[in-house]
Amino acid sequence: MSLLPRRLRHGEEATLVEHLGELRARLVICLITITAAFAVTYAFHGHLLNWLNRPLPASKQPPITFGVLEPFTVSIMVSFYAACLIALPIVFWQVWAFLAPAFEERYQRSMSVLVLFAAALAIGGIAFGYWIVLPPALHFLTNYDSEHFDILIRARDYYGFTSLLLLAVALAFEVPVFVLGLVRLRIVSAANLRHGWRVGIFAMTVLGVLLPGVDPVSTALSVLVLVTLYGLSIGLASFFEPRWRSSPAREAATDV
Repeated sequence: MSLLPRRLRHGEEATLVEHLGELRARLVICLITITAAFAVTYAFHGHLLNWLNRPLPASKQPPITFGVLEPFTVSIMVSFYAACLIALPIVFWQVWAFLAPAFEERYQRSMSVLVLFAAALAIGGIAFGYWIVLPPALHFLTNYDSEHFDILIRARDYYGFTSLLLLAVALAFEVPVFVLGLVRLRIVSAANLRHGWRVGIFAMTVLGVLLPGVDPVSTALSVLVLVTLYGLSIGLASFFEPRWRSSPAREAATDV
């Protein structure tokens, strides 16, 4: 008996109990993956904390804690966030595997590639957030009105902020996957994207402004990268859409 749930084929009938059983099995896989990743990240949580402390300005001390529980709870929080990021590709895959039977076979192959593309973009988003967005944001925030305040950085707030920022940037980098998924499912077309490029650029600008990095430099860089990713999405949609639309025609001609 296989330990992994069997993925249903398109059009295959299954009872409600079988669907719920598959959903439960895939949720268990996600939980086991996150638990295993958490065991690893907690074992190396000291390295994670040092890694997150590096973007702090050199003039600032390491984050401080208040209360006897905070060092422990902060370490758990950081380890859990890191475990979720590590497990994200498998979680994406399990979600897609559960939803895949609702789509035709020719869509499933393309969507599987998009899941892998999403994982690569998430890694790129985390790298961009850590090395490009986070340092200027921290410099701006930790020196804002410093002549009026004795600015101390609390560990719980700092690690929560950095984790939220990295996660938000990683999700924002998924714009090409979202756009290509809509094109592949024929919800929108490349022509629609080209004609509505002004609306898309406005949406990317708003998204870049809403990211946690509040300083002008990191905000401008985020907007620039998101607009570039949206332009890349239009280019990829224009390239792949004719091939996706011609595939059913070729398959029909082969069957005849």
